[in-house]
Amino acid sequence: MIAGPALASWPSTQNQPPVADLGSSASTHHNSAGVTNENRQQGTRGKRRLRERSENAKRRHSERNLGSAERPQLENGDVEAVTLFEVVTMGKSAMQAVVDDWIAAYQTDRETALLDLISFFIQCSGCKGVVTAEMFQCKQDSDVMSKMVEELDEGSGLQYKKFLAFPWILTVTWPLDMLSDSRVRAFRHTCTLAAVKLLTALIGVALNLSVSVDNSQRLYEVERAKASNRRVGSRLEKLQRKIDELQDKKLEMENMMDVIFKGIFLKRYRDVIPEIRAICMEELGVWMRLYAHMFFNDSYLKYVGWMLYDKQPDVRLKCVRGLQGLYGDPLLIPKLDLFTSRFKERMLSMTLDKDHEVAVQALRLLMIISQSCDDILSAEDCNRLYQLVFAAHRPLASTAGEFLYTKLLSARTLLDLADGPPSERDLVSARVVAILQFFRESEFHQHVVYLVDSLWDSAGSLLKDWASLTSLLLQGAGLSCAQEGLLIEILLASVRQAAEGPPVAGRGTGKKVTSARERKAQADDCLRLTQHFTVTLPQLLSKFSDDPEKVACLLRIPQYFQIDASSAGCAEKYQEALLAEMGVAVERHSDAAVLEAAACTFQALGSEDTVWHDAASAARDQLVRRWAARLGALLGDALTPDGVFSADADTVEEILSVLKRAATFYNAQDLSQWGLQDAASRLLGVERDHGGVPHQVAVVALRCVCCSILWRLSACTETSLSREAAVAQRSQLRAFCDRCCRFLSHEQLTVREQAFLSLCDLLTAHSYQLQAWDHTAGAPLLYTPDPKLQRALLAFTLEHVFTGAEQDAQSRASESDLETGRLEDLHRRRNLLAAYCKLIVHGVLEMNMAVEVFKLYMQYYSDFGDIIKETLSRTRQMDKMESARTLVLCLQQLFLRLKQEQQSSSGSGFQSFSSIKELARRFSLTFGWDQIKSRESLAMIHRDGIEFVFQGFVQQAERLPPPNISYLTILSEFSSKLLKPDKKTVYNYLQKCAGELAVSSKEDCWLPLAYYRASLMATAEGPEDAGSHVSSDTSRQAFSAQGSRSSSLKPAPVVGEVQGNKTPELKSSPVFIWPETKGRKALKVTASAAKTRQEPKRLLCATDDEVNVDAVEVDP
Repeated sequence: MIAGPALASWPSTQNQPPVADLGSSASTHHNSAGVTNENRQQGTRGKRRLRERSENAKRRHSERNLGSAERPQLENGDVEAVTLFEVVTMGKSAMQAVVDDWIAAYQTDRETALLDLISFFIQCSGCKGVVTAEMFQCKQDSDVMSKMVEELDEGSGLQYKKFLAFPWILTVTWPLDMLSDSRVRAFRHTCTLAAVKLLTALIGVALNLSVSVDNSQRLYEVERAKASNRRVGSRLEKLQRKIDELQDKKLEMENMMDVIFKGIFLKRYRDVIPEIRAICMEELGVWMRLYAHMFFNDSYLKYVGWMLYDKQPDVRLKCVRGLQGLYGDPLLIPKLDLFTSRFKERMLSMTLDKDHEVAVQALRLLMIISQSCDDILSAEDCNRLYQLVFAAHRPLASTAGEFLYTKLLSARTLLDLADGPPSERDLVSARVVAILQFFRESEFHQHVVYLVDSLWDSAGSLLKDWASLTSLLLQGAGLSCAQEGLLIEILLASVRQAAEGPPVAGRGTGKKVTSARERKAQADDCLRLTQHFTVTLPQLLSKFSDDPEKVACLLRIPQYFQIDASSAGCAEKYQEALLAEMGVAVERHSDAAVLEAAACTFQALGSEDTVWHDAASAARDQLVRRWAARLGALLGDALTPDGVFSADADTVEEILSVLKRAATFYNAQDLSQWGLQDAASRLLGVERDHGGVPHQVAVVALRCVCCSILWRLSACTETSLSREAAVAQRSQLRAFCDRCCRFLSHEQLTVREQAFLSLCDLLTAHSYQLQAWDHTAGAPLLYTPDPKLQRALLAFTLEHVFTGAEQDAQSRASESDLETGRLEDLHRRRNLLAAYCKLIVHGVLEMNMAVEVFKLYMQYYSDFGDIIKETLSRTRQMDKMESARTLVLCLQQLFLRLKQEQQSSSGSGFQSFSSIKELARRFSLTFGWDQIKSRESLAMIHRDGIEFVFQGFVQQAERLPPPNISYLTILSEFSSKLLKPDKKTVYNYLQKCAGELAVSSKEDCWLPLAYYRASLMATAEGPEDAGSHVSSDTSRQAFSAQGSRSSSLKPAPVVGEVQGNKTPELKSSPVFIWPETKGRKALKVTASAAKTRQEPKRLLCATDDEVNVDAVEVDP
C-alpha cells in the first residue's frame, strides 16, 4: 500500500487477502428465494472467519466499537490515517508523497493497490461499505451495487470542491462505468467527475507525447540531412524506434480517451442530475480546446449545441463558457461554420434567458463571434443586441453597452467611415453623433440616463469628457435642435453618474460597498465637474435660455457640485455669473420643470457651511422679495374696495406666474418671512366670499398656504413653542381646514382635488407632529377633524376615486384611443386614494371610516387592490381587534344592503352574494399563515357574526330560521383560519345561540347553518349537499342569495380536528372569555389557565369533558 511514517501498519497487511465488511447485520437486501438467502448466510459466516485478518475489517471494527478516539495515536497526538480516504481528508501529509507511495505499492501488489483506490472512490461518494477482493474479482455481480448502498451517507463523503483540489488522484483503471451507471446519485456524480477528470489528465499526457513526437521527428530530420559520411545509422534507427514507440503510446492514450468518452460521457451528459450534466459539458469544452485533433469536430460539437436547450441554467452556462473559449481561438474558427449556422438563433435568443448570468455570458459569446467573424451577425442581429442597453439587469445592459461601443463607437469603425485621418475632436464628435443617432432611431426608451449607465463602463472616458461635450454645444458643430437637447440630457446623466454612481432607478442590484479607491475617483470627478461647469454653465444657460426643456436640464447640473469647503477654488465671479443666469431663467420661464429644478438647485447651493451659502442665499432672497412686492402690487390692482376680484387676462397671467414661482420655492424652502402666504390666503378668502378668482390661481394659492402651514408644523417638532404660538398655529390650521372643506364642493375639479390633497397632507403632518412631540415641553394642542369634515373627505373619495361601473365603461369607450390620458387619470385617482388611506393609517380618521373603501376591494381590485391591501395590513398592525371589527362591519353592511335591495326588488346590482362571499375570502387571506397572531381577532369575527345572525332569535316549534341566517355562509370563509381548539369553542357557542334542534336540523332553510357548522367542525354529520349549497332563506323569506363556492366545504373524518397541517402548539395556554355585556370592545384574556379551571361556571361547556385550556370560551 502507501509506505510512509504515518502509515506504518499498512505493509504488514499487504499480502493478506483483502476482505472487508460490506454491511451491517440488519441488511435490507433480500432475495425472494429461500435457498439464496441460506447460501448468502453461509457465505457471510465464511467471510466473518476471514474478517479478523483483514486490514479493512480491523478499521471497521475499531470505528464501530472503539470510535475515533481509540485509534492509534502519533507522537504529536494526531490520529493515524489507515486508509487512502482518511489520508486525503486529513490533508496533513504531502499529497505528492502519498501518490508516489501508492505507485510503489501498485508496482508491488497491483490488486491490493487498486482495491484501495477503488475503496477511496466509494468512500468519496459517501458510502460506508468497503469493497472486498471478492467483489473486485466479481465485477459483473449485480449484488455488488446493492451491497455498496446499504450504508450510504453522502454527508461523510469528500466534499465536491475539496475533491476537485486533488485531480491528480483520479488515475484509476477499475471500470468506472459500473458506478457511473448506478441509480445512486452520489456514485454517479463522483465517478463521472473522476472519469472526465481522468480523460482530461490523459489529454495532458497525450499532449506531452505529441511534443515528444515532434521533437524526435525534428531530430530525425536533422540526422537524415547530414552527409552520408557523417551520419550514424544506429542513431537513425534509434530515433525511428522512439518515434514509433511514442506514436503507439499516443494512440493508446487516444483509445483510452475514446473508451471513457463512449462508456461514460455519452451516458451521463444527459443525466437527470443537472450537476452531472454541467460537469460533462464543462470538461467537453476543455477537451475540444486542448485536444482539437480528436475532439474538435461536428460529431462532438453537436452535444454542446443540444445542451444549449437544457432546462437548468447551470448547464447552459457551462456550454456558453465552453463556446467562448472555442470562438476565442482564431485557429478554430473555420471549423465552426456548420455549428454557427445551426445554432446561431439559439445563441441570439439566449441573450433573453431568464437566468441573468446565462444571458450575460451569451451576449459576451456573441461579442467574441462578432469580433472574430464580421459577417456572422447581420445588421438586424446587431440591432437586436443593441436594444439590451435598456435592460433592467445592469450587468446585461453594461455588456450590451460594451458591444454597442465596440461595433459603433470604436475608433476603428469611425476611421473606416472617415475619408481621411480624423482629429481627436472629430473623433469625439463622430462618437457623440453616433450615440445620438442610435438613441433616436431605437425608439425603445425615453430616458437617456439608462443608455449612459449602460455605456459608463466601456465609454466612461467619452462621457466624462465634459470639455468636449460642452464645446460641441457652444460651437454648434452642425447639431440639430433635437440633437442638442439629447446631448444636454446625456451631459446631465453623465454628471449624475459621476457624482452618485450606479445604479439608476430600476437597476438596483443590492447595496454596493464602494472601495476607498472608488470613493477617491468619485470625489475627483465631482471636483473636476464643479470646476468645469462653474465656468461653462452660465454660457450654456445664456445660449439655450429660450428653450425651457434644455434650461430645466442645465439647472439640475449644479445639484451635483462639490460645494463643501474643499472646493473653494472656484472664483467668485463665476459663482455670481451662474447665480445670475439662474435668476434670469427663473424670471423668464414659469414651467413646472424649470421652477422645480431651480428651487432644488438653490436649496442645494444654499446649504449651511458651504462656500456657496452666502451667494446662493442672497440671490434667492432677492428673487423672493421681488415676487412678494410684485404680488402685492398686482393684488392691489386686481381687488376692488369691496373685495371682489377684477383683473384682465394679462394681470391674471402675471399673478399666476408669480404664485407658481412662490409655491414651487415654498415647497423646497421656508419663505414665511416675506408674507407670500398672506397674499395667497387673501385670494382664497375672496374666492370663498365672492368668487371670481380663476381656478388656476386658486389651486396655486392653496398650494402656497398649505406649504406655509407645513413649514410651521415642521418647525414645532424642532423648537418648543409658547402656548400663545401653539394656540395661534392650531387656529390657523383649523381655519385652513374649514376653508378647504368648503372648496371640496367647488365647481372646478382641479380646485376640489387640490383642497383634498392639502387637507390630507396637513392632517397627516399634524399626526406626525403629535408622535414626535417632546413631552417635556408640555401637552400639545390637538386638532381633531370634526365629523362634518370626515364625512366630506369620505364622500369626496367615493365620488372622485371610485367611479361607477357604467361611467367607467363609457369613459373607456370614449377614450379608447387615448391610452396616455387614461393612465394619467388612473395615476391621479390612485394618489387621491393613497392620501385618504394615509389618514386612516396615521390615526387621523377612525378606522371604521375605511369600511366604504374596503367594500370596493374586489370591484376595483385591478386599479386599487394594492393600496387597499396595504391599508388592511397597516390597520391590523395598529389594532388587530379594531381592524377585525371594521371587516365585520363591512361585510354586515353589504349583506344588509343586498337583503334590502332584494326585498324591495330594486336590483341595483351593487354587490351580489357571491361577490360578498369572495370579498370575505380575500379578507381571510390577509390574515396570513400565523394563526396564533390573529387568534383573538378571528374569534371576535366569528362571535360577532353568530350574534348578528341569532340576535333576538327564539327557538320555536315551527323551526323558522332567523332572517340573517345566510350570513353564516359568508362567515364560513374565516373558519379555515381558526385554530383547532378555537373551532370547537366557536361551535359550542353556535350551539348555545342556535339551539340543539336548529344545529341538528337538516331542512333546506337551515342549510347555511349546516354549511357553517361543517366548516367549523369538519364532521360527517353535515348534510351531504352542504358543499353544493346555494345560500337562501326559506321560501317565506323574501331574501335569497346566489350560490357559494362548493370547494369551501371539505369533509373530514374526525370531529374537532382541523384539516391540513398539525396545529402549532402554544407556549402558553390563554383562555379567551367572551362576556355577554352589550357594547363590548375587546376580548378579555385571563392571566393563567389555572385560574380559569378554578372558575368553571364562567366557561361555556356543552359537555362534562375537561376544559381545554387552549380553547376560546364564551360566557353564559
